[in-house]
Amino acid sequence: MGFSSIYPTCLFISLLFLVIPDASAFTGTYGVNYGRIADNIPSPTAVVTLLRAAKIKNVRIYDADHSVLTAFKNSGIGIIVGLGNEYLMNISLGEERAMDWIKENVEPFLPGTKIAGIAVGNEILGGTDQQLWEVLLPAAENVYTALRRLNLHNKVEVSTPHSEAVFSVSYPPSLGEFKEDVLQYMKPLLQFFSEINSPFYINAYPFLAYKSDPEHIDLRYALFESGAGIYDQKTNLHYDNMFAAQIDAAYAALEKAGFPNMEVIVSETGWASKGDADEAGATLANAKTYNHNLKKLLALKKGTPYRPKIKVKAYIFALFNEDLKPGPTSERNFGLFKADGSIAYDIGFTGLTSSANKGLNFLSLLGLPIVVAALMLQSM
Repeated sequence: MGFSSIYPTCLFISLLFLVIPDASAFTGTYGVNYGRIADNIPSPTAVVTLLRAAKIKNVRIYDADHSVLTAFKNSGIGIIVGLGNEYLMNISLGEERAMDWIKENVEPFLPGTKIAGIAVGNEILGGTDQQLWEVLLPAAENVYTALRRLNLHNKVEVSTPHSEAVFSVSYPPSLGEFKEDVLQYMKPLLQFFSEINSPFYINAYPFLAYKSDPEHIDLRYALFESGAGIYDQKTNLHYDNMFAAQIDAAYAALEKAGFPNMEVIVSETGWASKGDADEAGATLANAKTYNHNLKKLLALKKGTPYRPKIKVKAYIFALFNEDLKPGPTSERNFGLFKADGSIAYDIGFTGLTSSANKGLNFLSLLGLPIVVAALMLQSM
């Protein structure tokens, strides 16, 4: 997502903002998206217990909910908070507005809560609101400037997640390229993020690609299973899974835009366990296969065919099934866990609920200190 050429990134910004953060916003290679558009999911305190038991160290939320940030205090889990699309217009108007937001939603929770980053907007470029395209960069700049004034700029990363709608071409990976109308906004944004050492975040969903064209896409290729895969003639590289191909398409687009050294991190990926009749591939078995194989791939801490030395990092969508989400059935069924905290399917995680012979359940865990509850879950 980018910014119009009528808001050029000035030289003084280039010099002032050039900084290498103390630590990456991402620990290891595996994270989850903690969506909360539901009325039946566990409390934030119970969620911290669940995440610690699962040894998940990276979380993204889509707002800056204070109850969540309070619950994550002293958990050691890195959390990226979201500055919602509805705030961008206001934040873009002045640095003080960004300062007010940060003083209310970020600074009071530091350093106890490990707020590792602020995601400014979500899937703006390529979206339907053209006005937001124009205010994304000044909003991001104002957030960063406010963090700098508070001496938090080297601890809290500033970024924005993109959807696949920013690309005009993504297959084969070497042809990856940004849409022409997106590029005039994207390039200044990328220039700014390169100066503050922020990565390029992309929401990559093989599920959505397969659902849109099941007749021509091999399900095995989408699920990381053995198959012919694809061969990219330009690079002479073979891809045995679509996930890696989507990442490398982003790298190719960045290279063409003039940013060959920017890291790509997957801000969302996942597979629906249930869907409508016209949602091909949305089954419990496929969701289990995709997320199990993805988890194994990320544990290898390796790169992609085109960027073999850069470890693939990804946030899985999502932690829970969210019963209040609008749209097709699949939108409410991406969770690794059910609403009661039990696992949706087994890929090696322990849920908050357990069988009767274990003698522990979700309600009893709520009365225990987080660390004790997590240790008890891990020992089960």
